[in-house]
Amino acid sequence: MKYKKWSLDEKLEILTKSEEIGIVETCRKYGVSTGTLYSWKKKHDNHGEAGLKVTYDTNSKELKQAEEENRILRKLLANKEIELEVSRELLKKKFGTSDPRKI
Repeated sequence: MKYKKWSLDEKLEILTKSEEIGIVETCRKYGVSTGTLYSWKKKHDNHGEAGLKVTYDTNSKELKQAEEENRILRKLLANKEIELEVSRELLKKKFGTSDPRKI
């Protein structure tokens, strides 16, 4: 089942209608579950309109972008560490020292 993402204006309209025509009738009319409606009502009563604002869309996009960037940077760092280790090993073989930094 595909979930609908409700805007702030839609949520406020539905809450207003629920006070006018009742919870059950509003839920049927707009296709909202009673649990969702009661959740919105509780958030609205506790925090006002700020409690109903949609925040997950922007956060999730930014989070996904940051995670992808982090993954790429970790991969690049791992590659650089491998290159450094190979260089150290080559220097050890070439100069026969145990610590290439002394060169």
